[in-house]
Amino acid sequence: MTNERVKIFSLGENALTISFGNEISLELNKRVLNLSRHFEENRFPGFVETVAAYASLSIFYDCFRVKRNFPEFATAFEAVKNFAENTLHNLAEISEDKSRLIKIPVSFIKDFALDLELVAAENNLSTKDVIDIFTERTYRVYMLGFLPGFAYMGEVDRRIAIPRKQTPRTLVPAGSVGIAGRQTGIYSLASPGGWQIVGKTNVKLFTPKSKSPTFLQAGDNVQFYAADF
Repeated sequence: MTNERVKIFSLGENALTISFGNEISLELNKRVLNLSRHFEENRFPGFVETVAAYASLSIFYDCFRVKRNFPEFATAFEAVKNFAENTLHNLAEISEDKSRLIKIPVSFIKDFALDLELVAAENNLSTKDVIDIFTERTYRVYMLGFLPGFAYMGEVDRRIAIPRKQTPRTLVPAGSVGIAGRQTGIYSLASPGGWQIVGKTNVKLFTPKSKSPTFLQAGDNVQFYAADF
């Protein structure tokens, strides 16, 4: 992929977004995380944080500090845009750390798997088929969002893909494992939600008092396995 398809645009006064496209792609997500890692490790004066998505990266900054430290640019946006463009030019030289492989237990009993039978029926499968297909894959964590510690993972096998609910539940228990289209994710906290729930884990996805409050990170690989608890 060339940088000709990359778009950089303002996200208000204190941020910009670098977009590589609008698809779920391992290649694009790797570029996003490489770029994020570079800026986190090579912080310019005024840098605040990066926020990674499937195929885009947002860089947040203190516009006053950036403008004060780089007066040769007309605006803080132009300065940070220049940093991004220069980094993109050398992105191939930025190494990527090895991804973690994390195995997560899931109970598929009926009390927890609220929509397992629906997923099976919609795809002309048995519930055992759905479980087997779901657990045979390794899923990449593409991004965090929606809730603290909620990891958007993919991609689910087309044989068990199913759209979100048209009417979301008012409360989905923490630890619920869901499918939405070809994405899967775990509700890190109890909240309303429209994903199709196929099981539940007892792994804590968000512990705010910990040194690393989110259990999963973008770039991780996740394997689910059936368990009783």
